[in-house]
Amino acid sequence: MKALVYEGPKMMNMRELSVPSIQSDEVLIRVERVGICGSELSGFLGHNSLRKPPLIMGHEFSGVVEKIGNMVSRLQTGDRVTVNPLITCGECRYCTTGFSQLCAERKLLGAHLPGAFAEYLAVPEKNVYLLEDHVSFDEGALVEPFAVAVHLCRLLKLDPTNRLLVMGAGPIGLFTLQVAQVYGLKNIVVVDLNEERLDIAKELGGIVATNLEDVEKGSFDAAVDAVGIGITRLHCVEYVKPGGSVVFSGLHQNESSLPINDVIRNEIKMFGAFSNNPIDFETALQWITEGRVNIMPWTIHAPLEDGSACFEKLISDPGKIAKIMLTLR
Repeated sequence: MKALVYEGPKMMNMRELSVPSIQSDEVLIRVERVGICGSELSGFLGHNSLRKPPLIMGHEFSGVVEKIGNMVSRLQTGDRVTVNPLITCGECRYCTTGFSQLCAERKLLGAHLPGAFAEYLAVPEKNVYLLEDHVSFDEGALVEPFAVAVHLCRLLKLDPTNRLLVMGAGPIGLFTLQVAQVYGLKNIVVVDLNEERLDIAKELGGIVATNLEDVEKGSFDAAVDAVGIGITRLHCVEYVKPGGSVVFSGLHQNESSLPINDVIRNEIKMFGAFSNNPIDFETALQWITEGRVNIMPWTIHAPLEDGSACFEKLISDPGKIAKIMLTLR
């Protein structure tokens, strides 16, 4: 099979590899669509500790079941599917109480295990979800990043009357805007330096800004950092009200300095948010199936062979693009 392999910082090359074998509880999926995630951009640059070469990245994907293991009962060949790429043990206390994203044995397709920048990959049956006939492969590949945004908003316990600050108009920031709108929020401010990405947020119904100079500090009920650098994390803490909530999702920098005394005195609640769990994934799939969220107007396609050039474009000048979807047919 053909695969796009990450072989070092800014080095991704097409290779011919063997089709993966499957275990008795796994299915072999023929990939149709796979999105490029922001975390993979940092991996491409050599800045992500989870992604070590040589590696087949890709964890936002959809496809068709090509082959099933002898213990698989819920799926059959030819099924159109999407996949939750976070594989967990299913038995520990985290897994059995709804917090599987914290499982000590967790493994992410495209990071710890071979991912979907390839024609085929093997996946446990329990991580595979059927797509209804009217749901496209593109939409199926968007379920995972939407699930991340669902997870962020569930942690914040949003109320329709809340005023929300979103730092970053990349895919997760845009998805968070849409998920918050499903929760009923109307007052959502999205901040980014990329004015073309802000145009997308504005067209989606967000209030946009390139900075917070004209915004009063302490005026938001909740904030999401979808960037992951010191200044965006600081702004989230500075601009929420006393008693407000902040979720950190972006992973660009490991260390940040925050005014912890202010956090204490104002009783600001701070959360880290990693990936998603089955509840989030199933919610995202349901909302996409119902047509309640959509970024397809700002999604473009490119063949897998052009994957390296697509990474370069997203890093240097993404323009008015929310997502690049790589195709394998």
